[in-house]
Amino acid sequence: MKLDRKEILKALETISVAGEGKNMVESGVVQNVMTFGDEVVVDLVLTTPALHIKKRAEVDVMKAIHDQIDEKIKVKVNIKVENAEKPEIKGKAIPGISNIVAISSGKGGVGKSTVTANIAVTLTNMGFKVGVLDADIYGPSMPIMFDVENARPISVEVNGKSKMKPITSYGVEILSIGFFTRPDQAVIWRGPMASKALNQMIFDADWGELDFLLLDLPPGTGDIHLSILQSLPVTGAVVVSTPQAVALADAKKGVSMFMSDSINVPVLGIIENMAYFTPEELPNNKYYIFGEGGARNLAQDLEVPFLGEVPLVQSIREAGDYGRPAALQEGTVVANAFDAIVKNVVQEVVKRNDSLPATEAVKITTMAGCSAVGKN
Repeated sequence: MKLDRKEILKALETISVAGEGKNMVESGVVQNVMTFGDEVVVDLVLTTPALHIKKRAEVDVMKAIHDQIDEKIKVKVNIKVENAEKPEIKGKAIPGISNIVAISSGKGGVGKSTVTANIAVTLTNMGFKVGVLDADIYGPSMPIMFDVENARPISVEVNGKSKMKPITSYGVEILSIGFFTRPDQAVIWRGPMASKALNQMIFDADWGELDFLLLDLPPGTGDIHLSILQSLPVTGAVVVSTPQAVALADAKKGVSMFMSDSINVPVLGIIENMAYFTPEELPNNKYYIFGEGGARNLAQDLEVPFLGEVPLVQSIREAGDYGRPAALQEGTVVANAFDAIVKNVVQEVVKRNDSLPATEAVKITTMAGCSAVGKN
């Protein structure tokens, strides 16, 4: 079989790298194509070290050649990453904070804040130092979920400067606009004012030493998201969705926002909330009220990690209303679900940090449910 290099390039013009508008050939990703009998060697140059982007590029090249030319062709893809040594980090780092994880959702009502609160207490139980910034200016919920509605941050002096001291609950450091407003008071601010308030809570706070700062973002893809992502070097993003199609469509937009060229924040994965209903009297039964496996399938389609699923059980709602996150109840279905999810989140953070030099990385050693933390 004699292979035509031009025919191969034409096949490669039908695919593009995730986050880029142009095809592989036009964008310069394809550096070289060589043919040896029935074998094709394609050299690619990518600008991101993300494993899922590299794997997707390799699969897309092989599929394009097999589908459009001949499925019997042997295809070898060599991938080189340029500028991985100096990735672009947006924003100003906060001294003492190792990892900043944004938790987002495409639409409201999917349980993003509930998931954030339970991830926070699960990380704390594993031995990490954790903070939560409630960035949902117009609908803050962390004060209720951590039973600190009436708390007010005090002012402390740090290196001659006045700083806000976050409220501590269940070992988690928390700041929210809800600490500064009455429960019945609506926050009626334009974008710039909301962004200014957020910056104060981020940079004028005495967070101390944290392994993880979780950002509970508002739903959607608006001003607050852009302000946060421009202000902070976010380690990665987690997207929360429920299984039904309308939620998945918005979750897809959320993933697309983080992966866009202008944002370029690694997506650590997708969590499926309200995955199935389990009655208390029938703990082994699962009823897929909103559909089965929707977020898992979306993660597979987008080639991002699937971090796990959270069941729809009454105790999660009750625990949130009473201000005691359900994951604190060890040995329950909910606690076990969040243990698995958090271990996956931490593993993805480690993978992400391992692709960057000279940055603080969290090293995890898990044995019998225990974790040890180290920095380098």
